[in-house]
Amino acid sequence: MSAVIMDGRALSEKIREGLRVRSAVLRERGIAPCLAVILVGEDPASLSYVNSKEKKLAEAGMESRDIRLPSSTEEARLLSIIAELNRDEKVHGILVQSPLPDHIDADKINAAVAPEKDVDCFHPVNVGNMMLGRPGFLPCTPHGVLALLREYSVPTSGANAVIVGRSNIVGKPLANLLIRRDYSATVTICHTGTKDLARHTLQADILIAAVGKPAIIKPEMVREGAAVIDVGVNRVPDVSARKGYRLCGDVDPAAAEKAAFFTPVPGGVGPMTIAMLLQNVLEAAEVC
Repeated sequence: MSAVIMDGRALSEKIREGLRVRSAVLRERGIAPCLAVILVGEDPASLSYVNSKEKKLAEAGMESRDIRLPSSTEEARLLSIIAELNRDEKVHGILVQSPLPDHIDADKINAAVAPEKDVDCFHPVNVGNMMLGRPGFLPCTPHGVLALLREYSVPTSGANAVIVGRSNIVGKPLANLLIRRDYSATVTICHTGTKDLARHTLQADILIAAVGKPAIIKPEMVREGAAVIDVGVNRVPDVSARKGYRLCGDVDPAAAEKAAFFTPVPGGVGPMTIAMLLQNVLEAAEVC
């Protein structure tokens, strides 16, 4: 068996093309969709991710406001900047790039962003709305995973979905979304306390890996014919690579020989995360 490769780049481009059209309609009304991106410190991975977001925003006809701060920035200063952006009617979305320096309380920062501008869906109000199935933003990476499942017609109703990882960013919200009536999957969440991980993963019709550990999911842990979604993006040293490293996921690529559907790393979930972020920004602008 050779898996169908779920092309996140192609799907994200299709989504962003639709966003370009909607953005043009807003601009005709004098509204320029705008995302303010705050980066504290100079983490290389964060810098690369922020630059990619800003490029995709421009391609979709949206604006970005780039705010870069030293890692020594005090929490009170960051909160003050967020308060200013909350009041700014020309800013429709606010994104505070993680990770933050240790001296800054991430929970306090997430709660400081106005819910209507919280396009990452980290504010407790938006998380609560998602849990209750109420209208509102959906978290970008989980939403991107769902979009891939829909695009490739992966059956979810009654399917056994196993999520490896329980983070607030991916694992927990994705589990909540998959049990909605729209998807009706039966969800198992595995984590560091799970005994005999393979026993659970081998039961998965849909296996989602989101732990941030290179190739933790081996081919022998994947059921024949499963849909495998690899959320992990890990930097592995590689002297033969131009940058001295290469990107790999949480799933051994050889597992694609057993799977029916498989997301590559890079090029799978990553582009979808940015596409869904842009969608949230546009939707925030449309209701302003």
